[in-house]
Amino acid sequence: MTVEIGNSPESWGVVAPNDPDQTPWYSCLDEIAEAGFAWTELGPYGYMPTDTGVLRNELESRGLRLAASAVLSPLHDPDAWPALEETARKGGELAASLGASYLSLVDDIFTFRDPGADPKSRLGESDWKRLIDTTHRAAELARTMGLQLTFHPCADTHVQFEDQVERLLADTDPALVSLCFDTGHHAYRGGDPVEFLRKHHDRIPYLHVKSIDVGVARRVNDENLSMPEAVKMGIMCEPQDGSVDFKGFADVLREVGYDGVAMVEQDQYHPALDSLLPQAKRARDYFREVGIG
Repeated sequence: MTVEIGNSPESWGVVAPNDPDQTPWYSCLDEIAEAGFAWTELGPYGYMPTDTGVLRNELESRGLRLAASAVLSPLHDPDAWPALEETARKGGELAASLGASYLSLVDDIFTFRDPGADPKSRLGESDWKRLIDTTHRAAELARTMGLQLTFHPCADTHVQFEDQVERLLADTDPALVSLCFDTGHHAYRGGDPVEFLRKHHDRIPYLHVKSIDVGVARRVNDENLSMPEAVKMGIMCEPQDGSVDFKGFADVLREVGYDGVAMVEQDQYHPALDSLLPQAKRARDYFREVGIG
């Protein structure tokens, strides 16, 4: 087993290319490196420098490598393709030029766009087919850039419950579509990340490792609250404090001979900036302790 570990700008509360209340990109990279991580992600396109030479120098000077870029879009909406393609191409080409391997695709978090929407709503058959078709189309685009598409299931999207993730795997071409498997989002909707990894490790080349506060999760599900509300309530806690069995997860990684990157990602809403480096250091120490990275 070879698991290298990184940390994502999202752990620093980064959700937009330009937000004066966010950690500046250079401080984010400084702290990822200082906390002992070897990898990071691009974050929202435009948050990091978009000039290949500039970003390469910034990463190399800190001993960091780039694993992936990501794109988020309502995948069942055919009118959304042009924007998806533009963002995917910009971020993907930048990431690929810096040695990244993956383009992560995320369905639209529809409760951001429509706070009144039912967080547990599901697509009808025709919309599901369009989602699958768009996923394959995005995978072909990723391939032209030398990247592998990793679909990222996420709460408050149309691929969030375990049965939906299972169906996505069944309905997509394994040669084109893999998973960016997120332990926190899987647990958020009642799944068992350890058993899912054991069952589907052959479709999982890339990991997001995070955990959830079970008390918050219980309230979120009982009251049918949205993910934006849940994040504000602190559902994504520090990994050592949450419900995901990372020792068992590490055991399965060893069993299956996992060889890849595990990216820490703790979704946070306007976190106190001086709290982020200590959090990152605790996460790094914890994952080292349980045998991940």
